[in-house]
Amino acid sequence: MSTNYTGRCTCSSISISIVGEPIATRQCWCRQCQQLALGGPSNNAIFKAEEVQIQGTLASSSWAAASGNTLTFHFCPSCGTQIYAQSSARPHLKTVRFGAIDEPHGLSPSVAIWTEEAPAWAIINPALEQWPQQPPAPPPSK
Repeated sequence: MSTNYTGRCTCSSISISIVGEPIATRQCWCRQCQQLALGGPSNNAIFKAEEVQIQGTLASSSWAAASGNTLTFHFCPSCGTQIYAQSSARPHLKTVRFGAIDEPHGLSPSVAIWTEEAPAWAIINPALEQWPQQPPAPPPSK
């Protein structure tokens, strides 16, 4: 299989290679993502877990999300760059941050989620499918 995407953290201690296409691309406006993204949304591509390979040692942090699931965020312990997240409800998927994927990756969000938690000043592209809270899980892949 050839690599479809590569990426790295800011300090290059962590590198990633992905051998598939995203199941979904999302922009998340939940309050936790706003805190992680320093006020804006997080922008993510969701891949099958086995398609994402990590080189280097990641740190992680877990907490209960508004959805009721436990979210675990994996990041570079040296520079703090977020690489991916996983939900306890979907351990077979890895949600990779757009910023960790090398440009030009050509990815953009197709859905905005948790829009009810977006700040009043947020500009959400009206062309995106929108969910006020957590949408249904992406369909199982074959």
